Amino acid sequence: MEKNISHLPHKASPVLVKQASIFADLPVRLIEDFQQEFQLNEWHKGDYFDCALLTQRFFVVIEGQVEIKQSNPETGREVTLDMLYAGDCFDLIVLLDDQPHDVIVSPLTTIKLLSVKLETMRQWLWSYPEFNQQFMPYLAQKMREKEELASSLILHNVTTRLSRIILKHINKIKFYISGKEDEQQHIAKGLNDETLARMSGTVRQIVNKQLQRWKKDGILDKKRNQLIIKDVEALEKEAKYTQTLPNAALMNYQPQNKR
Repeated sequence: MEKNISHLPHKASPVLVKQASIFADLPVRLIEDFQQEFQLNEWHKGDYFDCALLTQRFFVVIEGQVEIKQSNPETGREVTLDMLYAGDCFDLIVLLDDQPHDVIVSPLTTIKLLSVKLETMRQWLWSYPEFNQQFMPYLAQKMREKEELASSLILHNVTTRLSRIILKHINKIKFYISGKEDEQQHIAKGLNDETLARMSGTVRQIVNKQLQRWKKDGILDKKRNQLIIKDVEALEKEAKYTQTLPNAALMNYQPQNKR
């Protein structure tokens, strides 16, 4: 049975506000002003979220992972519109056009969020140039991601789409463990076959077949609700990027505390 969302009984601190990329570089005086308007929320996996709240409050993820979906009630088919991580915010569409947005907000883990009245968020964008300068690049980034998603569904096959989705996922969370001979093995949590099928516009059976092939080739391993990426470079080749490999910095990153 679905549970209702819960609210922590205290307001957000400036430290929490700075964890969101759109606020991180703002002057201290603005962050101190903004934090007084924020409420700290905590949701758990399986919690029910009424999308009508998106027309009332603006949410920023500061911890955990959230999937944004849409579904066809006639067929039951679902598609993933976005996967949100710490620092991401939603729903940008409602913020811009003030119209209802029929989406399914699905926490994949226990998550913590900052929320503020939607009208307050709009007022900040209109009143503070410093904030607008922080927000617009993030908005452009999300628009590019949507463009890439749409073009990928048409221009690339399932193998390419899947590899790009996984690479984007591990590049955002940057979670790794130490493997054989001290090699880094990147962990992609929350990406089971069904989730990957929703994200790549295909069905679970095709996703499973591709993941099994990569497992046989030593590119990755599967364990329950997570993928262990053993060969990022091989996955980059499957992604067929024509520009500088976006995960190059991740591949060369040396962790201070390996897990």
